[in-house]
Amino acid sequence: MALEFTGAEFDQVLRKAQTLYSAIGPIHCPYFAGPVQFNAQGLEHLRHKAWNRGRERSDQFMRLKHLARAPEILNLSRTVQGIQITHEWERRRRHGRREKLLVSVTYFEFVAVLKERRFKVIVKQLPGGDRIFWSLIPFWRQTGEGKRVLHDGNPAQD
Repeated sequence: MALEFTGAEFDQVLRKAQTLYSAIGPIHCPYFAGPVQFNAQGLEHLRHKAWNRGRERSDQFMRLKHLARAPEILNLSRTVQGIQITHEWERRRRHGRREKLLVSVTYFEFVAVLKERRFKVIVKQLPGGDRIFWSLIPFWRQTGEGKRVLHDGNPAQD
């Protein structure tokens, strides 16, 4: 069953999510015993899989619609369900110009069930950097056999 919504509904959810996101400050996460930052990169990632490559509107709609769950999940999380360490090219400002650097990136995955819905929140951390909210994945997809799929297995893009 495909998700159906109008352009006006999408625009309303987008505006509401942007307003909410700008109001979210650092969220204390018990697992880290410290804050998780909600910066512009997290909101950008909810709308785009990678730089200059957007997500499908239905994917954006579901993530943005449930954005308010992300701070709640992080504030309650005392355990992590997955950790992935990888090396990725990151666009950084260095010596007054932008360049890509290969850096070690750690992704932390938190899963929670809130109001009978399952969500996954991904937090990204670069070496020596803040922990930032990276993504929210609502639990909605199924395989052809009816098996539920939470993500594609790549936290950098999910």
